[in-house]
Amino acid sequence: MTWLVTGGAGFIGSALCHYLAGETDQKIVVVDKLTYAGNRASIESLEAEGRLDLIEADIMDAPRMARIVEETAPEAIFHLAAETHVDRSIDGPAAFVATNVAGTCAMLEAARAFHDELEGPQKAAFRFIHVSTDEVFGSLGDEGAFRETTPYAPSSPYSASKAGADHLARAWHHTYGLPVIVSNCSNNYGPRQFPEKLIPLMILKCLAGETLPVYGNGANVRDWLHAEDHARALLQMAKRGVPGETYCVGGGAERTNIQIVETICALMDARRPDSAPHKRLIEFVKDRPGHDYRYAIDAGKIAGELGWAPARDFETGLAETVDWYIAHPEWWRPLQDRVYAGERLGTQA
Repeated sequence: MTWLVTGGAGFIGSALCHYLAGETDQKIVVVDKLTYAGNRASIESLEAEGRLDLIEADIMDAPRMARIVEETAPEAIFHLAAETHVDRSIDGPAAFVATNVAGTCAMLEAARAFHDELEGPQKAAFRFIHVSTDEVFGSLGDEGAFRETTPYAPSSPYSASKAGADHLARAWHHTYGLPVIVSNCSNNYGPRQFPEKLIPLMILKCLAGETLPVYGNGANVRDWLHAEDHARALLQMAKRGVPGETYCVGGGAERTNIQIVETICALMDARRPDSAPHKRLIEFVKDRPGHDYRYAIDAGKIAGELGWAPARDFETGLAETVDWYIAHPEWWRPLQDRVYAGERLGTQA
């Protein structure tokens, strides 16, 4: 049997591939367009070991997606391929609509055609795991948490496109009987994250001695989840999740953005004392347009029904992440040289 992972060369996708390779015997097939955020270096060790095959393809190529699904005959499709950065969606929303909505439609149709031909145990076991975000729920105030029944209220082009994809996934379950499971996760962190996101951006700017730009007053709150803990949740959904259900996945680690940056500075002080204090590099900048104030996840459903809980506490996971970036310049330096050098995005609004 095979696991099919779309977007498997991206951040969460590659974390999932490494986890699947370590925890299961199934062959892993990755479909990835290898855009700016898809990095073959993130999965090349699995390719070298013969555990993973990479197919460079665009999920919007519907006929090719249908052929790939038919030929690989997966036990489950983990659909992670997406445009994901809010700032980039502000500057160029059309790409997000195309990939996240039309691309998801193409994958759902490919899965439906394959599922319709299955019989017996294979048909019963097949799952389509649609990986989404807590950002589809909009913004919270100081209290409360998102759960599976929270109404959708997306506020950025990115979250709106993911909301649209979620609705398609549920419609394909309701209308066609496709065994879809939707995951809405909180902010992920860990190794191999593209450096435009907050945590790797701050780590790399600390290493370079550059200014650490913090949006607004840094009071925006996010719930942080290690990517490997997220991967464990996704495998649990594929094995034990109920088709048609949604599971909210959170790390139970709410922090303000300024707390994150200050913690990274303290970790860097311990590792690079000659450059301390790194906190002197913090600079508050004009806020992101439409910046959601707070996200938080109530993960009670997945804990109660699937027995999942995060294994890493945030402080340990963040320290490990800082150490990974320090130890792997061969992974991130080519991205800085060719793709993204740390410049401000999302200024078009």
